[in-house]
Amino acid sequence: MSVSPSSAAQAARRSVAHRLRELRAEAGLSGTELGTRCGWTHSKSSRIENARTPPTPEDIRRWCEACGAGGQARDIIAQSQNAESLYTEWRRRTRSGLKQLQHSYVPLFRSTRLLRVYSATLLPHFVQTEGYATGLLTAITGFREIPDDVAEAVAARMQRNRILREPGRRYLLLVEESALRHQLADTEAMAAQLGHLMTVGAMPSVSLGIIPTGTPHRAQWPLETFHMYDDTLVSVELLSARVTVTQPSEIALYEKAFAALQQMAVYGPDARALIMSAISALQ
Repeated sequence: MSVSPSSAAQAARRSVAHRLRELRAEAGLSGTELGTRCGWTHSKSSRIENARTPPTPEDIRRWCEACGAGGQARDIIAQSQNAESLYTEWRRRTRSGLKQLQHSYVPLFRSTRLLRVYSATLLPHFVQTEGYATGLLTAITGFREIPDDVAEAVAARMQRNRILREPGRRYLLLVEESALRHQLADTEAMAAQLGHLMTVGAMPSVSLGIIPTGTPHRAQWPLETFHMYDDTLVSVELLSARVTVTQPSEIALYEKAFAALQQMAVYGPDARALIMSAISALQ
């Protein structure tokens, strides 16, 4: 069962409150003593601890310093700021169709210098051809029962994908071998897509790694699709929602996972051989 945005936000808010309460308890301070050190009343401490009042970044800094844990303030601030925007429901984002969704990501893409993408099921949108994108977005439109603007959305995605050829950015793309074989378009379109993947993989700005299906003793299990924008934001794609991760310690987990997945991937001629095998298997 999917979690509603309001429920997810409240759960995140309670998590922040619990973390602050733990810091106070570990410091051996009462709510009154904490309030005195922070320059506010006991009632404010209580409201924050019970998730009735969301703390400001300055509140969190004062709280952490009062508890002798100033080094934790940055993480908790990020966690708190993420609480309200933790979940962005696909239903809300796509209620008028898919075209606008394509445009909405452009500012983030343009501000990113290093984009890392991992996908176990689909080919990353930056390398998608018109035929493949049409098949995928048609399936999404039917499943979500939203207005059919697939042609416009595909055109917007193709226009957006030109960013891949602009200078000044680096793309690290990792896909599971199985993603090469999910046939989301007809045979001709899939063959064109896989051929395009080899072309993109040869670009100087792109590192394309493919993780073979038969990799023994995997150090990292297959994960949900995620995009890492520099080292400041991770976007995780679920069926019901897109989860945005901004907390530094959580971003570090995705960096660790991405590094482990990179170690299992093959590149260059070995990656092209897997793509050619997928083309040969098309029926």
